[in-house]
Amino acid sequence: MQRIGFIGLGIMGRPMCLNLLKAGFPLTVFNRTAERMAAVVAAGAHAAASPRAVAEQSDVVITMVTDSPDVEAVILSEDGVINGMSRDGIVIDMSTISPLVTRRIADRLTEKGVHLLDAPVSGGDAGAIAGTLAIMVGGDREVFATCLPIFQAMGKTITYVGGSGMGQTVKLCNQILVSVTNLAVCEAVAFAAGAGVDPLVMIEATRNGAAGSWQLANLGPKMVARDYAPGFMIDLQQKDLRLALEAAGEMRLPLPALSLVHQLFLSCQRNSEGREGTQALIKSLQRLSGPSES
Repeated sequence: MQRIGFIGLGIMGRPMCLNLLKAGFPLTVFNRTAERMAAVVAAGAHAAASPRAVAEQSDVVITMVTDSPDVEAVILSEDGVINGMSRDGIVIDMSTISPLVTRRIADRLTEKGVHLLDAPVSGGDAGAIAGTLAIMVGGDREVFATCLPIFQAMGKTITYVGGSGMGQTVKLCNQILVSVTNLAVCEAVAFAAGAGVDPLVMIEATRNGAAGSWQLANLGPKMVARDYAPGFMIDLQQKDLRLALEAAGEMRLPLPALSLVHQLFLSCQRNSEGREGTQALIKSLQRLSGPSES
């Protein structure tokens, strides 16, 4: 089996690593905060001292970090993956970053004879744990085919979407859909409560009809219960929305609904709610409504 390296063992990366181990892949890992590697090492992975060291021991290196600068650092720095990979090695970036940055990294790796797939994911920590992530993959189709068993160890819906950067582009489409639908759920919950309808009854009545969505079924009840524990944090959602708005700006494409959601999330961040789950968007809507009438 291909030797896998994995860099970034956060909320998503750690369970993804465990699923790779369950599938039988030899795994070498690195995380900037070393203690986060403990559970994965206990499950059978080998810890490395740097991204370069991971690459030196791997045929395929997966990165799962926060933002474009983080991916550039772990791949392109002096102690990065690019200086440890053998020719014809494969890097799979499963972070959500700028499509433009993805193409720039791909060009640098190509100069070294190394392939890049951009393969961001959707499904949150629950999908990462269950191995049911949706994975959108851009890059060379033949390289994608080579890596399909790796993706199948972590995800359920794996889609090849086109050339380099297209995986990131489709992920940004996903985030537009997720965030704007989230706002619709917030408004429906607020409307039901204001009109005297139990919001949980409203959710049950609508979730399996034309208005049904993952956000309604999963985030709606959390809004009603005032459960703001993060499955996906507002700060990370805002990073993704920034990337989408930047890309839209380059295309001179207006995205008014997305812009509104971005502004409402800014209100959450200003009120120290950035590390709460994205269902806390309803707090921003409630602040606009003001105190309830007595």
